[in-house]
Amino acid sequence: MKKLFVSSLLLAICAGSWAQDVIYRCGNEYTNNVSQAKAKGCKPVDGSGVTVIHGTRAAQPAAPKVQSGNASSGSSAPARPAENSAAQKARDSDARAILQSELSKAQTRLAELKAEYNDGNPVRTALELRNPQGYPERVAKLKADIARQESDIAGIRRELERLPPAN
Repeated sequence: MKKLFVSSLLLAICAGSWAQDVIYRCGNEYTNNVSQAKAKGCKPVDGSGVTVIHGTRAAQPAAPKVQSGNASSGSSAPARPAENSAAQKARDSDARAILQSELSKAQTRLAELKAEYNDGNPVRTALELRNPQGYPERVAKLKADIARQESDIAGIRRELERLPPAN
């Protein structure tokens, strides 16, 4: 047992001597060169060593192709598809239909919640008659659900307003 303790103590001392040098932070850069750190006025980093992971650069976007018809006119701008293409109109129409469906579901759910809330006096259930503390909790939950549903409806309406008008 003593040999194990002594050997682990020696191992810890040797590991301490192999420890990393002091790391200095110079803005967003790190260095362990003392003379360079003093020249730049860097500050030592407390704690364990610093691990730096070099990132990769994002791929550059491909250069836009120029159609041969544009070259004769002297313009080097790429040709753009028509902004109101049939595909875009179909996507807008689908988005409008989905949002309208979501709006009607949200409005139906809001009407149900308001009916259950009954202007702050919902009907007590049998469980709430036996446990009166459950009633105020349910009233608060209903009130929060109504507020959330109204917020959802307002958000759906904003999304509908952002879409181009239906033709």
